[in-house]
Amino acid sequence: MTERYIDRETMLDLTVNFIPLGILAFFFVLFIAFDPWGWEPLFTTLALALIAWHFLLLALLTWIAGRTIAKEEKTGDPQHTE
Repeated sequence: MTERYIDRETMLDLTVNFIPLGILAFFFVLFIAFDPWGWEPLFTTLALALIAWHFLLLALLTWIAGRTIAKEEKTGDPQHTE
């Protein structure tokens, strides 16, 4: 059985990144579904690429942060004393 790295507390820490991910996904779907400025290949591709690029970067950042937080909680980093 594999060990789970991300627990409930880590998910709560990562919620600050899930909300912007949801907003970016919402606008990506909205721009495809309603096509607010008409279909211009250059403008539409550029707008969707910008949204998708930021979504992917934030998803990668969230994944790295989740692994780092879970690893530090598991090992107990002695440098951080509260």
